[in-house]
Amino acid sequence: MEFTVWGIITALVVGLIVGALGRLVVPGRQNMPIWLHMLIGVGAALLGTVLARAMGIATETAGIDWTELLVQVVLAAIAVALVAGVGRRRGVSHR
Repeated sequence: MEFTVWGIITALVVGLIVGALGRLVVPGRQNMPIWLHMLIGVGAALLGTVLARAMGIATETAGIDWTELLVQVVLAAIAVALVAGVGRRRGVSHR
């Protein structure tokens, strides 16, 4: 895996898209700043690529690897749900 300027830019753009898709998959309203969704998306994209390659799913394709993207979006959705759930529990006071 070679790190180039275009490779890093591509990873960031894919991460932003994955974060947005992860947010759309999770039902309900998430009270999270957009930068946190971006951070979750970039992390999910990187982790999803590692997991997909470890499972033998990711292949070197000329276009979009849809199965790898699915793994990334599922990871982003799980992370958004967990972070939004933690924030929701912490912000609610029952008396």
